Amino acid sequence: MTRIIQVALDTPVDRLFDYRLPPNFHPPVPGTLVEVPFGCKRLVGVVLGESTATQVAPDKLRDIFGLLDDRPALPAAIIKLAQFCAGYYHYPLGPILLAALPPRLRDAKPFSAAAPWLCLSDADHTAEPPARAHAQRKLLTTLRAQTCLHRDAIREHHQGRHAAALIETGWAHWRPHPPRCADALPHTVTAPQATGEQRTVLDALLPALGQYGAHLLHGATGSGKTEVYLQLIEAMHARDRQTLVLIPEIALTPQLENTFRARFPGSRIAVLHSGLADNARADNWLAAAECDLLLGTRLAVFAPLPRLGLIVVDEEHDTSFKQQEGLRYSARDVAVTRAKQRDIPIVLGSATPSLESYSHAVQGRYRLLEMRARAVARARLPEIGLIDLRHLPVENGLTRPVQHALAENLARGEQSLVFLNRRGYSPALYCSSCAWVSPCPRCSARLVLHLRGSRLKCHHCGHETRIPAACPSCGNPDLKALGHGTQRLEETLTAALPSARIRRIDRDTMRPRAWAELGDSVRGGHTDILLGTQMLAKGHDFPNMTLAVILDCDGALYSPDFRATERLFAQLMQVAGRAGRADKPGRVLVQTAFPDHALFRHLLRHDYAAFARDLLAERKKLDLPPFTRQALLRAEAPHMSAAMAFLRSAVQCAPVNEKVTVFDPTPAPMARVAGLERAQLLIQSSSRLALQQFLSQWRPQFAAIKPRVARWSLDIDPLEF
Repeated sequence: MTRIIQVALDTPVDRLFDYRLPPNFHPPVPGTLVEVPFGCKRLVGVVLGESTATQVAPDKLRDIFGLLDDRPALPAAIIKLAQFCAGYYHYPLGPILLAALPPRLRDAKPFSAAAPWLCLSDADHTAEPPARAHAQRKLLTTLRAQTCLHRDAIREHHQGRHAAALIETGWAHWRPHPPRCADALPHTVTAPQATGEQRTVLDALLPALGQYGAHLLHGATGSGKTEVYLQLIEAMHARDRQTLVLIPEIALTPQLENTFRARFPGSRIAVLHSGLADNARADNWLAAAECDLLLGTRLAVFAPLPRLGLIVVDEEHDTSFKQQEGLRYSARDVAVTRAKQRDIPIVLGSATPSLESYSHAVQGRYRLLEMRARAVARARLPEIGLIDLRHLPVENGLTRPVQHALAENLARGEQSLVFLNRRGYSPALYCSSCAWVSPCPRCSARLVLHLRGSRLKCHHCGHETRIPAACPSCGNPDLKALGHGTQRLEETLTAALPSARIRRIDRDTMRPRAWAELGDSVRGGHTDILLGTQMLAKGHDFPNMTLAVILDCDGALYSPDFRATERLFAQLMQVAGRAGRADKPGRVLVQTAFPDHALFRHLLRHDYAAFARDLLAERKKLDLPPFTRQALLRAEAPHMSAAMAFLRSAVQCAPVNEKVTVFDPTPAPMARVAGLERAQLLIQSSSRLALQQFLSQWRPQFAAIKPRVARWSLDIDPLEF
């Protein structure tokens, strides 16, 4: 009898593929990885089932090449989660399953997991090396006392050959992770005494740990949300359950990882993010199955965690949790679904919750828990002042009051943060003679001036070119830098405060490994002024940081994006929260030409709740999210006419549904990126169910439209337009 297996492949075709299982192969369990022929290629796929019948003609049915049994199968829980994503985001299942795996595990080449832990073997633990082998005996004694040793510690003490001798004689062996035994169970460093608000929150959360519940922890910056997480994780350790902690950016991992390792020295902690090398990412993904705590960015939501008991999403408002390519999923929302599927609690933490989450809490879908005061006894929320640009001159991006405040803070030996969310030297190069402004030839954007390397760079498509000696339009040699970026501001601050030790933090200066060094530098008092972009806006805790300066933030106040003010308020609150986190009072200065705007009225009082209420009332009146559900069909083509024609054809084949509104296609706000013209079509409904049913009927129709555009994508719950 022919045995047929159904395989999910990383192809844009939304279906499973049938392959024949050769007689000498054992039936693979669902989730097993296999290598199969696909056209003239060899692909890795995921087995999802077995059948005795197929619609494929016998002469077309092909055998699999082999089972990849050097790596574990995808767990049933991850397959179930991927199936939810395929249905909700209307995306093929195969690419979701394969994207859940680290790149190295999607490769058919033989894989061997790293084994960095030297552990005692199960052999005779009472045997001893020869009397003369003093180093071996010493290493064996250490192993018996500590159960296992990491390879780095062995190398540090130059014991590599002695470890090899113990392995050769059978007393020890390498393992990918420490053994799970009584002596290696996690233990906890004594926790600090919880504040009154922390205790209230914990009293509400700890009894709810055994079942599903979505809890929104709205805590002011510095209120001690991390301490709440730590005590919840400790409770999970006591139950022998795993915790998944999701964070929005790689930059936040070093500080949190150090905090977790210091608090739980006996725990097995794994870190997972895209900044890891392929082998390290694969090793950590495999280690997640037996770890106690997994810390990671959005991709970690698909990690295998068989004993998962708690999910924490820190900075849950952050838009970095939304994937903008391929499967356009929200890791926060997928995490909520995973918690519901596993019947475990999820804690969403933020000083400035997303309006979607806050609305759920107000309506009772989520449980709202609040902490308004800072955790350090003498710490207070910083005083916020507005610098009115209508009445004060600006010199190289800074007003006199800001310059004086930075100088005074430096004289007191306290640290300052200067926030400008624009990297590069200046946003554009400008010709005063003909008004030429350095356009990107491939995008509807300007080339940004970067003095290092004398380059003009596009921050959207990556195009770059040399700085021209004269205007390409009129030949004028007197070109000017238009506006300020972090590089230019660094130059300004260096000239104004020559004795200050200034550190610039943006994508041009920072790499994942540099964040740990940065934290040591700031906490060690080796940096006076931190200057940077949104990388500095969240999560970092610098006790001697007492002044935060926010520059050039007004653009969001007149942006066509209805979410712009929500994002600006969150950003300002997060940046302001870096100041005055210890016993020294903090101060925040915001340069703005709109000091009377309602957003600043709420900001001065640190009143997120009032701001959210006003914004929710406005959204409800305008029928905008979270009171309506949206989807966005995007099309890209070499010419705008082709992209618009595709969307018009899509409108024509849309099913009739009175509960769903299909708007007219329009060019995207950024109409050209990387040489392709972009258009979009908005679909919305007050009913999530109605929208999902509409999209399920509609997607096969517009996917079959000929001729095809260069690329199309469907974005559910879009955050960017």
